[in-house]
Amino acid sequence: MPERRVLTLKYRPQTFADLLVQDHVRDTLTRAITNNRVANAYLFAGPRGVGKTSTARILAKCLNCQESETPTVTPCGACSACVEIATSRSIDVFEIDGASNRGIDQVRELRENIKYSPASLRCKVYIIDEVHMLTEPAFNALLKTLEEPPAHARFIFATTEGHLVPATIISRCQRFDFRRATPEEIAARLRWLADQEDIKASDAALLAIARRADGAIRDGESILEQLATYQPEGIEASAVTEMLGLVPGEVYADYTGRLLLGDLAGSLRIAGELFDRGFDVIEFYSGLVQHFRNLAHIQIADQAEGLGLLPEERERLADQARKLTRGQVIRTLELLLRVEDTARHTRMPRVLLDYLSLELAAALGPAQPASAPSEDPRPGKMQSERPHPTRPEPEAGTKSRPAGSSSKPKPVPPTRQKSPPAPPRPRKAAGGKAEKPAGPDPNPAPGDPTPAGDRESPPSNDDLIEQMRRILGDVEER
Repeated sequence: MPERRVLTLKYRPQTFADLLVQDHVRDTLTRAITNNRVANAYLFAGPRGVGKTSTARILAKCLNCQESETPTVTPCGACSACVEIATSRSIDVFEIDGASNRGIDQVRELRENIKYSPASLRCKVYIIDEVHMLTEPAFNALLKTLEEPPAHARFIFATTEGHLVPATIISRCQRFDFRRATPEEIAARLRWLADQEDIKASDAALLAIARRADGAIRDGESILEQLATYQPEGIEASAVTEMLGLVPGEVYADYTGRLLLGDLAGSLRIAGELFDRGFDVIEFYSGLVQHFRNLAHIQIADQAEGLGLLPEERERLADQARKLTRGQVIRTLELLLRVEDTARHTRMPRVLLDYLSLELAAALGPAQPASAPSEDPRPGKMQSERPHPTRPEPEAGTKSRPAGSSSKPKPVPPTRQKSPPAPPRPRKAAGGKAEKPAGPDPNPAPGDPTPAGDRESPPSNDDLIEQMRRILGDVEER
């Protein structure tokens, strides 16, 4: 029986022409090879399954293909050098796992071996995968060799955590950031693979697989092969949701629609049924976040491109987006993101589902009318009014001050500053009543119908100046 290879290895890119999505990487490297400007070290950073290690192997073949006397952008793939590099059997191309060989001892061994010339190829190539896993001493031991390597050596680092690589390493490399593939790009790749392998699959199924792959082409290819084994007669979208444990998109639309109508019991019933059927709570939570993200894109800018939506899904989301305000979408996303950590670590998933339903009902339910009165039994007291602290009663025999004046109950002596002169200190007339100072009164007339405790307008500048003078005068007397 002939040996069968999995799709991810059988259709792995072997030349730059096979490399998908990463056009900026392909164009730059091919020009560097053509113009003999290949760098000493490269850093390939990006998410999983987007072609970092494959690009490193392609570059190694371009530098060492034996069908060409000089580096070429089109390696033959048939010579011994190309075959050995493609199968990871070359003694001059080293693929090192940074997670397993992360210590300073392994780096010291590398530094000793790099001095020797290659055994059969033009140059040695060191491919270190997950380079961010190296220890700090290992990185430090690599600095000098990385800055001034031998002429016959090249370094290619690959990582999914580019921010964890020390700046001293990055400054000695040419960095390339690999981007995620869009659902449409992954679906196109899966359609091509299905045609090559005679796999029957609907467009809706391939798009569902592409969304599940989350930008990783390799993940999409693995899922396609798994589903081809599960349903050899033909892959449908229902099989994708069943096999991968996904919540159908119409469930999220129904759940959100009931919340919009204020049907909390209906939304709780939907969440409970999903839990009883064994759906993962994190899967439901992630799908809900994605649902409201799609609503935000369609509602704010009518941007459905790049979301990986079928026409009927786009129409359903557009209809629901028209029933939501922008504030409701923003509040819902804030709520979902706020409970993300709780959702991933909770030991009571059913309680979490109920809590989410209650919170979302408060955020999306029918709004209360703005004129609704509060529970305050006093007539004429509206909900929008703010409570005010009680003010002390004026002393006996003292006239209360008009609204907006200083809150001090007793007059304070004037300041002793020479410039500017302080206003004269109020004197008490017969009967214990305070006389008003000369000059215009900046305060409102005593007949102002609005009580001082209910005024919301800030004091005027004159009031603030008067209050500061009284405070300073009080401090000087003390």
